Amino acid sequence: MTLRLRDGVHLAETEYGLALLDERSGQYWNLNPTGAQILRKLLNGGTHTQAAEELTEEYSVDTDSASRDVLGLIGDLHSAKLIEQVGR
Repeated sequence: MTLRLRDGVHLAETEYGLALLDERSGQYWNLNPTGAQILRKLLNGGTHTQAAEELTEEYSVDTDSASRDVLGLIGDLHSAKLIEQVGR
């Protein structure tokens, strides 16, 4: 699954992670450093499995927890209409 930011959603680096601004609604979301790492991986063509593996290599987290966190973030970003799936 390849993801991208929906049109009208802008990303900005912050001292603490990433900020996403939806220009249509005027709302913004902040991602902590871990969430930012996951989103960067996904936007660069990585899979949710690869993002979870990266978390387990860098942090003291088991594979199941990392996978749940990655899928949870993807679900939250989809629900907020910030990202969309490209292709299959």
